[in-house]
Amino acid sequence: MNPSVEALRREFGDKIGRALESCGDTIVYVDVGSAREILGWLKDAPDQEYNYLIDVTAVEYRDPELPLEVVYLLFSLRRKVQLCVKISLPKDAKLEVDSVVPLWQGANWLEREVFDMFGITFREHPDLRRILMWETYSEGYPLRKDFPLRGRLSRAEQVRRALHANPEAHYSLEELSIAEAYNDLPEDMRRRLASGERDEIPEAGGKRTDG
Repeated sequence: MNPSVEALRREFGDKIGRALESCGDTIVYVDVGSAREILGWLKDAPDQEYNYLIDVTAVEYRDPELPLEVVYLLFSLRRKVQLCVKISLPKDAKLEVDSVVPLWQGANWLEREVFDMFGITFREHPDLRRILMWETYSEGYPLRKDFPLRGRLSRAEQVRRALHANPEAHYSLEELSIAEAYNDLPEDMRRRLASGERDEIPEAGGKRTDG
């Protein structure tokens, strides 16, 4: 087992839960209230140096009595060692955990995805909002086990909402401006865009160099 587990137990005592080996990887469970402190120690301690955050994700098991798990996959670039840290979140309590963006800036979009797909809130996240589904999406969290395969709304209702939706709720103003400018393009350029020949379209004010 990864020696970081024993180092964690010496440093944090009963804040470190069970540890196990799975497919050659070490998984260690930590206390949710101390998670950011523990992860920060793993990142900065001279004999640990887990300075690369590979992923932040979540797991929900088919057994409804089991908690959701937030998963942090860490890697030490110098030591070439990987460690999986997990936090258990009982479903009868608030699904909240401290953000690790202050530790790894790369956690920003990863935590947003977990929030979007599982409904887990990351406290002190600088911009916690949906990243895959649109902001007005109201059917729940698609990767939860209780989420219907086709969504909570009927196809007819989904189509009705899409047809009546305000485009600005789904696209940025920049994207809308590009769409509006499409009809102002020359006919041959619109034709190449429609056929996917994007590499033949000159930049604004530039000249074609393909002969």
